[in-house]
Amino acid sequence: MTTSLPVIPSAPTAPKLALGQLESGAAPAAPLRMKIPDDPAKLEKRIAYLVTKATHDYDMLEEGDKVMVCMSGGKDSYALLHFLQRAQRRAPFNFEIVAVHLDQGHPGFPLDTLENYLKNCGSPYEIIHEHTYDVVLSKLEPGKTTCSLCSRLRRGILYSAAKRLGCTKVALGHHRDDILATFMLNFFFCGQLKAMPAKLMSDDGANVLIRPLSYVPEKMIIAYAGHQPWPLIPCSLCSRQEDLKRAQMEQLLGQIDDVYPGALPSALNAMKNLHPRFLLDRKQFDFNTRLTDTADDQLDAFS
Repeated sequence: MTTSLPVIPSAPTAPKLALGQLESGAAPAAPLRMKIPDDPAKLEKRIAYLVTKATHDYDMLEEGDKVMVCMSGGKDSYALLHFLQRAQRRAPFNFEIVAVHLDQGHPGFPLDTLENYLKNCGSPYEIIHEHTYDVVLSKLEPGKTTCSLCSRLRRGILYSAAKRLGCTKVALGHHRDDILATFMLNFFFCGQLKAMPAKLMSDDGANVLIRPLSYVPEKMIIAYAGHQPWPLIPCSLCSRQEDLKRAQMEQLLGQIDDVYPGALPSALNAMKNLHPRFLLDRKQFDFNTRLTDTADDQLDAFS
C-alpha cells in the first residue's frame, strides 16, 4: 500500500520583493526554476547547455576517452545517449561512445525493442546477458526492497564490462532530481550529508563514473522525451514498489518545487557551496579555532 505524503500548504503571504532579492536584500543563492521551452529545438539547446556545463565543471570528458553509456530503456538513458552523441559531434576533441544494456532477465522485458533502437542509434552497442533478476528475488528478505542489491550487482557487472571493452568512463543517466532525492534519503534516513557525485572514481581506481545529466531537471527530460520517438521501457521490477522511500522523496521534491520555484536550483547549488564551520562535523572543522577574518553578519546561518 502506497504511503502518501501530506500536501505542502501554499507559502504565507509576504511583502513583494524586487526580482532577485531576498528579505535581507541579498541576491538569491541560485536562479529561479528555468522555464521549459515549448519549442523542441530550444529545449534541446537548453539541456545541451546544462550537460556541457556539468561536463566542463567536473572534467568528465577528455581527448581519447571511450565512454560506456549505460542504457536501461528509460527516458533518462535515451537522453544520456542523445546528448553525449551531440557532444561527440561538437566537442573540440575526439572521444568514443559505446552503448551498453545489461539484460537482467526481467520477465516480459521487451529486449528486442531496445536492441532494434540501438542497432540504428549511430554508436556501437553491446547487450550483456546476466540474469540477476532471479538472484535478487532469491536473496530478498520479506519487507525489503530490491534496489540496493540489484544496484550492487548491476554496478559490478558494468564495471567488468567497461574494463573488457577498454572504456575509460562509465556514464549513468541520473539527473538533478535523482541527486537531490538521494541527498534527502541520506539526510533523513542514514544520518549523512551525501548524494550522487557528478564524477566518481571507483575504490580501486580502475573505473571513472560520470553523470552528465547532473544539472538537468527531470521535467526537462520528460518534456524532451515527449518530442522523441524513443521506445520507452519502464522497469517492471521497480514498478511494483511504489512505497519506496525514494519515491516518497521524489514526491516531496515535486511538492516543494510547485510551491517554491527556486528551491530545487538552490538545493543543487548548496551541494557546491559547503560551509563546514556552520555544520556539526568535528572532523571537517576545528570548532575551537578562533577566526578573525569574518564579518559579524556572516557568523550566523540564514534563518
